[in-house]
Amino acid sequence: MPGKSQMGGVDLAGLLYLVAVLVVVFLPLLLGRGGAPPGQSDSDSDDGWGKGPRQPPPPSAPKGGIPLDDAEPARVRLRDRTRLADRLPARNRRPAREPERRPVRTPSGK
Repeated sequence: MPGKSQMGGVDLAGLLYLVAVLVVVFLPLLLGRGGAPPGQSDSDSDDGWGKGPRQPPPPSAPKGGIPLDDAEPARVRLRDRTRLADRLPARNRRPAREPERRPVRTPSGK
C-alpha cells in the first residue's frame, strides 16, 4: 500500500532528492560557460591559473648533427624479424672447476 510520499508508484521524496543533486552538479557547469569569447582575451589577464605556461617558438632547424664522442653504435642492428640471440655470437662458457684433491697419505714405515 503506497504511503503519503508516493504517487503512482514513484517516491516523491526520492525524486526530489535526485533532482536537487543533479541541479547542484550541473548548475556550475551551465553558469561557468559565460566567459570571454575565444577570439578575445581579458585586458587584465596575467596568464594565471588554467592557461598554462607559454609555449616556446618552434625550432627553426631540426637538431642533430654529428654524434657525440662517447656515442657508440650498437653491436647488432635488427632490420628484419630475426632474433637478437641469432645475430650475436655465442658466449664462451666458464670452464668447469676441478675437484679438490685430497693429500695422499703414505704409510710411514719404521
